[in-house]
Amino acid sequence: MWLTIAILVVSAALFANGKIRSDIVALCALVALLISHILTPTEALSGFSNSVVIMMVGLFVVGGAIFQTGLAKMISSRILKLAGKSELRLFLLVMLVTSGIGAFVSNTGTVALMLPIVVSLAASANMNASRLLMPLAFASSMGGMMTLIGTPPNLVIQDALVSAGYPELSFFSFLPVGLVCVAVGTLVLMPLSKWILGKRGGTDNENNRKSKSLNQLIKEYGLSDNLFRLKVVSGSLLKGKTIIELDVRKKYGVNILEVRRSDSSQKRFLKTVTQQLAWTNIQLQPEDVLYVRGSIEKVEKFAVAYQLEMQDSHATEETAKKDGLDFYDIGIAEIVLMPSSKLINRTVEECAFRDKYNVNVLGIRRKSEYLLRDLGNERVHSGDVLLVQGTWENIARLSQEDTEWVVLGQPLAEAAKVTLDYKAPVAAIIMVMMICMMMFDFIPVEPVTAVMIAGLLMVLTGCFRNVEAAYKTINWESIVLIAAMMPMSLALEKTGASEYISNSLVSGLGVYGPFALMAGIYFTTSLMTMFISNTATAVLLAPIAMNSALQIGVDPTPFLFAVAVGASMCFASPFSTPPNALVMPAGQYTFMDYIKVGLPLQIIMGIVMIFVLPLLFPF
Repeated sequence: MWLTIAILVVSAALFANGKIRSDIVALCALVALLISHILTPTEALSGFSNSVVIMMVGLFVVGGAIFQTGLAKMISSRILKLAGKSELRLFLLVMLVTSGIGAFVSNTGTVALMLPIVVSLAASANMNASRLLMPLAFASSMGGMMTLIGTPPNLVIQDALVSAGYPELSFFSFLPVGLVCVAVGTLVLMPLSKWILGKRGGTDNENNRKSKSLNQLIKEYGLSDNLFRLKVVSGSLLKGKTIIELDVRKKYGVNILEVRRSDSSQKRFLKTVTQQLAWTNIQLQPEDVLYVRGSIEKVEKFAVAYQLEMQDSHATEETAKKDGLDFYDIGIAEIVLMPSSKLINRTVEECAFRDKYNVNVLGIRRKSEYLLRDLGNERVHSGDVLLVQGTWENIARLSQEDTEWVVLGQPLAEAAKVTLDYKAPVAAIIMVMMICMMMFDFIPVEPVTAVMIAGLLMVLTGCFRNVEAAYKTINWESIVLIAAMMPMSLALEKTGASEYISNSLVSGLGVYGPFALMAGIYFTTSLMTMFISNTATAVLLAPIAMNSALQIGVDPTPFLFAVAVGASMCFASPFSTPPNALVMPAGQYTFMDYIKVGLPLQIIMGIVMIFVLPLLFPF
């Protein structure tokens, strides 16, 4: 028993110190329990197969898809309109929306859904995301106290009451308690998050400035200038032909950058957009849109010759909306020619970028001069910066030719920033389906199954560029942390440490009356939840609270509510609840951040509840 407590204390000290990664500390504690034969290998590894851990993995994928499709940005922009320029109003909206969702959806699911939205919201408001993410996690737990299904401890205490012969709690029996939790939490977090979390390091904007964004490249090279969209209609002479065999550049002096094709057979929310480079050997079909660059006179001549329909007078649909182009499949990047390059003094056409590397040269930057016309006959010099166009994969492969040129920036990283906004409706439908499956009991699907289905659908419906992008959304540090700490509760129960601690703290307070006894139960529960799961804590302390209340001859209902609230309102540790762990990497929090913000909130919440619970449920 004492060895288990020692391992727990050392782990907590290392967590607080912050010099060693939290997941490494958790794994060391797990190995220590194995070596000391406190846990068997099966017991020690049980956390990695726990439904909560599996759910967290799935929710990371769902949250990543919400971000990748631009759905998070769309929702955040709506919330931002309501908040205006007021940080206070924005903070209140995040707290209220999160707690409202948390009343019906698990706190883990609530945070996973809201996290990408809040990150996008903070970026749009030029606000540090860490200011909102920890309150987000706490609000999800507070909201869970408003309904019977909001958090597992609520169900645990109902089972304890029914087993003892007391009437069942209604669905909204917890509502007054939950409202008090949300009100207290909001009032306390309002100054704490501003004073402590608001002083943390800024956003990644500084890092983003190191390389040019796609929109910056568009403006710098004037790609939007003289750019037109031509549609292939049913009577067009291009129907059934490939562009490569037409030699359009020499005949008409225009450059076709890409072919965009939409699957019109599907409904709008399932629409799929395909981008193709102009020289690919594909047969043009009606409804295809050609992105053509050249003077208005030459483009019109080309359109008339092949009976193509001009989609606009000058700017593309995208430039009209946001002064930029879409780069779903095809991207752009700059490369700098090295002095040792074999391409020096060769023309762009002789360099054969299309044939060798499957990329197109759109422009050349030579000192302060930009060359954008008749590039085929232009000779390249050492130090020239070439703007190339191609699929993101082909652009990334250019980095392998490090003796010839240097690729500026990180093409694949830039590709990851491009939102697949045409997939946003798909992601929204999947998200709503997941919430419904988790919310309604008549749907015979477990929450973990609902999350797995949603994550899989996000990948299969193309809400990610590829499967690898989905895997990259998973924060493995948080997953390992939770999975490795879960067996600690089993070790505490197995060795009798939990029962010893709880009985020692509770038994000595009964003589001081029901208030003192309930306070002891509450803070014992609150303390133990910092190290073991809230469900395990509630299961352990519910019978102790029941027996303690009956021994002194009072109604056990407020005592059991104290167990439920104490188990759920744990904010002083990143691994006490999955929501706390979920926001830790995104907010760049340390263990001490949770102590500074969560511990005062946890103590104040406990003091308030000791006086409020007897008023709502008299002894």
